[in-house]
Amino acid sequence: MSAGLRVAVLGASGSWHSRGLIGALSARGHEVLAIPATRLQSVIDERGEVHVLGPDGAVLDALDLLIVRGLPRGSLEQVIFRMDALHVLADQGVRCVNSPRAIERTVDKSWASALLARAGIPTPPTIVCEGYDGAMRAFEELGGDVVVKPLFGAMGNGIVRLEDRDVAHRVFRALELERGVYYVQRTVAPAGSRNLRVLVVAGEVAGAMERLSDSWRANVARGARPRPVIPSEEERGLALAAAAALEVDVAGVDLLMGADGCGVVLEVNGIPGWQALQSVCDQNLTERVVSACEGLLTA
Repeated sequence: MSAGLRVAVLGASGSWHSRGLIGALSARGHEVLAIPATRLQSVIDERGEVHVLGPDGAVLDALDLLIVRGLPRGSLEQVIFRMDALHVLADQGVRCVNSPRAIERTVDKSWASALLARAGIPTPPTIVCEGYDGAMRAFEELGGDVVVKPLFGAMGNGIVRLEDRDVAHRVFRALELERGVYYVQRTVAPAGSRNLRVLVVAGEVAGAMERLSDSWRANVARGARPRPVIPSEEERGLALAAAAALEVDVAGVDLLMGADGCGVVLEVNGIPGWQALQSVCDQNLTERVVSACEGLLTA
């Protein structure tokens, strides 16, 4: 790949990932912009031409590559506008990693779960509904031991496990005031199971770790301890199939593997972090991601 590409890193300004990506891209001779996701503009000019602008009027549709590292929370209109801007850029030939369509699939747990199931990829039984009554029925139908997650969320935030009907009643009543949509998933925790995060980059497994925790939540952000693993063929196959089903170029795939080698895909992250994995991995994962992004431009 020749040097001199026009690249932007969108969102999460100043984060470990953004700093690493900007440094690696710059070292390869690319022109790199850091663009806050909250500073985008969409412009239709007098000639009817559509442009997406960044801070200081930078014309982003002139980019070769846009790496999405963060899309912050906001109002429904703000979130839709940011995704609209990514769609416009993609339609104008800017290679987005990940694509706006892939981000939409992965950020929405309900849609992601449905796509995984339709692709024949094992994933926990799940019921998504609106309203308290539907949530209580889901609790019973899924066996009275469930995990409730926000449709949009990461790092274990807003997740609660419910094993008691009275507790479920109180939690669902509280959530009724907050959001009114319930993503209810059967708790899957077979004896001897392992919780894995697998980083998939451009159709290949770049690295994997087991997340060790004294809690049922195995998020590193929640105190889980990373341990390097060499994924089995079954684990590799599940991770690659999940990323392919959601058409994600760079994905963090969460797997729960039983002692019998059978597993389920819990989640696919379309804006994955790899800082914890890097702490137990010899390979430079940021360089791996940058190399893959360059390769995608010629694919």
